Amino acid sequence: MKPMKRKYIILTTVSLVMVIGIAATTIQNSRYFDIIKNLEIFSNLYKEVNANYVDEIDPNKIMKVGIDAMLATLDPFTNYFSESQIEGWRFKNEEGEASSGLRIKKIGEDLVITKIIEDSPAFESGLRVGDLIKSVNGASTIERSPEDVMDIISGIPGSEMNLDIMRPGENELINKTIIRGGMDGKNVPYSGIVAGGIGYISLTTFTREAGRNVANALRDLKTESSDLNGVILDLRGNGGGLLREAINVCNVFIPAEETVVTTRSKVVEADNSYKTRNEPVDQNIKLVVLIDENSASASEIVSGVMQDLDRGVVAGQLSYGKGLVQNTFDIGYNAKVKLTTSKYYIPSGRCIQSVEYKNGERVHIPDDQRAKFQTRAGRTVLDGGGVKPDVALEAEKDPLIVKKLSKQNILFNFVTRYCIGLDSIGPLEDFHFTDFDAFTKYLKESGFTYETETDEALTNLQSVAEKEAYSGEVAKQVDQLKVQVEKEKASQINTYRKEILLAIEREIISRYYYETGLVKHQLKNDPELAAAIKILNNDKEYKTILSVN
Repeated sequence: MKPMKRKYIILTTVSLVMVIGIAATTIQNSRYFDIIKNLEIFSNLYKEVNANYVDEIDPNKIMKVGIDAMLATLDPFTNYFSESQIEGWRFKNEEGEASSGLRIKKIGEDLVITKIIEDSPAFESGLRVGDLIKSVNGASTIERSPEDVMDIISGIPGSEMNLDIMRPGENELINKTIIRGGMDGKNVPYSGIVAGGIGYISLTTFTREAGRNVANALRDLKTESSDLNGVILDLRGNGGGLLREAINVCNVFIPAEETVVTTRSKVVEADNSYKTRNEPVDQNIKLVVLIDENSASASEIVSGVMQDLDRGVVAGQLSYGKGLVQNTFDIGYNAKVKLTTSKYYIPSGRCIQSVEYKNGERVHIPDDQRAKFQTRAGRTVLDGGGVKPDVALEAEKDPLIVKKLSKQNILFNFVTRYCIGLDSIGPLEDFHFTDFDAFTKYLKESGFTYETETDEALTNLQSVAEKEAYSGEVAKQVDQLKVQVEKEKASQINTYRKEILLAIEREIISRYYYETGLVKHQLKNDPELAAAIKILNNDKEYKTILSVN
């Protein structure tokens, strides 16, 4: 190459680099200017509101509202913790929160225990669902929210806690001492043979030892059934948990050194890749993973990885769509921000994170707006809104009347009354609740009523008709419609008698046999389980689903 030509190329390259650098600097400077400008606008606005608004304002309160509103435009998992909230945060994140294995809810004026997790400290102490918490460590729970009380109940593992509770049917306070534990009960409440040669494993949360427990369950199934032909991993309703346990669960079915998930962020140095480390329990056995709209985070990693590697068939409904990683940063004055810093990506390269939210809930993204990726075998999969199952199954949904009875705690309160003085319900397999008359009697006593969208629409119609001065005949017809709707609503109790009895039955079983018994009970009439068994029993269909069309 001639010297002049080489010199020209070098000068051109240097000039191009300089132009790119100047452009990047200009963009960066423009961005900094926008930040400084908007901070100044915000500061001036804050100063004027504080100085001139007609009423006195609380600077801390109004600032928190503003910050929360700003973060709400990002995603539901990015949160601000003010100085007043920081103690609860420290227990959960720095000291190592200990789970006591109970859940509580405000019902009327009372804080009521609504769930006891088997083998947890609450379980060992003899607490029961339906117990009313009156004080914690001597501090009254009157006028405290469930969140406040749970912050008190959670604490350092091994520390002691005292609860004063009032048990339905008894007149005196009962004191319970609980040693806070580091576990939250069973994460694999049930596993067993559900059909000839077909095993089943229920995984309800990705807490510690989830991978080990799934592995042990599969080994037990292989020992129990020498002709084990397939296994169902049930992740329905599993909201996720620890990332390392998601990797460990994947490792039960796939070999070591497989990349399970990568995290990518704005800061490239913070990107990570996570691989399996151990030999699998069984990398060849046929597998169906069941998911639903409440399967999130770690559940989506496991189901998505099995799909991406063509390791098993995913069946059920579109999962929740949470593929975000959060980290916490100090922002001064003893406040912190939990910020989404990266996203999870699974082997095909897709991200399962939903990219649209409304009122904190994900918005379904149509398939034609989701990017396409390929599984290892070449099947098309989609990103940006959860894991779409290979086999779509229609979920059984409770009728509206059952949802309303549950939301208003009618079913829960009825079961609490039913269980007073009842030490046992007999063998799980034989229990059925059939006393519908007792329930309808309680329902009348409770004064239960409920509103529907139809009620709201008719009220709005009546209001608009009056505003627009329609004749009295229109108002009369609207009134007649309202009467008819009330009759239809009243008839729903008898129309859905079977579904109501089943909901009551499940609530009772959960109190005496806990989650283990509830899972076993629900499997008896589970159409999605039946569909999974059918897939595993049909080798041709199973292979067809996992092959490229």
